[in-house]
Amino acid sequence: MRRIRESMSKGRLEAFSDGVLAIVITIMVLEMKAPHQAAELADLRPVAPLFLSYLLSFVYVGIYWNNHHHMFQVVDRISGGILWANLHLLFWLSLIPFVTAWLGQNRFAPTPVALYGAVLLMAAVAYYALERTILRAPGGNPVLASAIGRDLKGKLSLVCYAAAIGLSFVNRWIACAIYVLVALVWLVPDRRIERAMAGREKGG
Repeated sequence: MRRIRESMSKGRLEAFSDGVLAIVITIMVLEMKAPHQAAELADLRPVAPLFLSYLLSFVYVGIYWNNHHHMFQVVDRISGGILWANLHLLFWLSLIPFVTAWLGQNRFAPTPVALYGAVLLMAAVAYYALERTILRAPGGNPVLASAIGRDLKGKLSLVCYAAAIGLSFVNRWIACAIYVLVALVWLVPDRRIERAMAGREKGG
C-alpha cells in the first residue's frame, strides 16, 4: 500500500510538470503574431527575431522535459523536499515565455539577452538543486548518483550562462552563441541514466 501511495505521488508530480511545460510552450507560440495583410515571405521578416527566440526556447524546454523525464525514471520515493524543489524548477521555467518574447520583440538587445541568460542560469541552478534533493532524500538514490557522477556537463553549463550574461553588454551575439552552444551540447542524447537503469535491472 505504501508503494502505491509513493507511485501515485510520483505520477502526480510528473503529470503536473508535463502540464506546466506544455503551457509554457503554448504561451511562447502564441506570442508570435502573424503579420496582417502580408502575403509574401519577405513580409515575415519582422517576425524572424520572435521565431528565432521561440526556436531556442522550445529547444531548451524540450531538453528540460527530456532530462526531467529520465531523472524521475529512477526515483521511487517523493518527499516534500522533492516536491518543493520541483516547483522551484517550474517557477524559473515558467518565466521562459516572458524573456523569450522580450528577447524577440527587442531584436536581441543587450538587456533582454542578459535577462534571458539569467533565467536559463536560475533554471539550471534549480535543476541541480532538484538533483541534490533527490540524492539527499531518505535512502538516497545510488542509481541516479552513479549516472550523474561529477556532473561536469551541468556545472560547465552554469559557468557558460554566467559568462554569457556578462558578455551580453559587450557583444550580444557572442552571448547568444553561447546559449545556442549549450543547447547543442545538451541535445546530444545523454544515456547515463538509461545505462544505470539497465545495470540495475541486470543486477536484479
